Amino acid sequence: MKIRADALLFDNDGTLVSSLDSVYRCWSRWAAEYGITAEEFARVELHGRPAAEIAADLLPAARVPEAVVRIEQLEVEDVAGGVHLLPGTKALLDSLPADRWAVVTSATRRLAEARLAEVGIRPKNLVAADDITRGKPDPEPFLLAARRLGVDPARCVVFEDAPAGLQAGRAAGMTTVALTTTHRAAELTADVVVKDLSAVSALVTDEGVELSVGD
Repeated sequence: MKIRADALLFDNDGTLVSSLDSVYRCWSRWAAEYGITAEEFARVELHGRPAAEIAADLLPAARVPEAVVRIEQLEVEDVAGGVHLLPGTKALLDSLPADRWAVVTSATRRLAEARLAEVGIRPKNLVAADDITRGKPDPEPFLLAARRLGVDPARCVVFEDAPAGLQAGRAAGMTTVALTTTHRAAELTADVVVKDLSAVSALVTDEGVELSVGD
């Protein structure tokens, strides 16, 4: 199918790169350090949410700021060898002008830039947890990215692997493309569902970006 847009907005972890092993390794260590039981930890959704919100679900409010600093440090230290490009990422990003796309992530800027640099991606436009007051599934991160790119939200396409991110994209009035890199298709509500970015190609024209989306 064909999708026409002015800008493409990409989640990072699970969409452009895989850091899943690193995420669980670091958060498991973090949980042990803070005395959080496996049962308590298992009840919390990790993927696609800012660290501050996850920590707030598990700890008293007074401990959250320190705990967020700690998990960021653990994850940044685990970047080397803990992140790799997902299929199709490089080809798709290489086909796009820098002002036609942005990365919109629930990670902090420091962590996001470290993970992206590890695989050679340096976006001109990045919206991170530091930039917003309400994280996904709230639409604020995607609306901020559209505003920074100077495009109508309705002319943006969101690429996401997590239900929270897809909900945010829909709430922002954007076209959504779900990737089944971390969740089953049945768990994802989107305009289009694909395996990964290898199913997507882009043609840039004077009118914008024309996407061809396969299975």
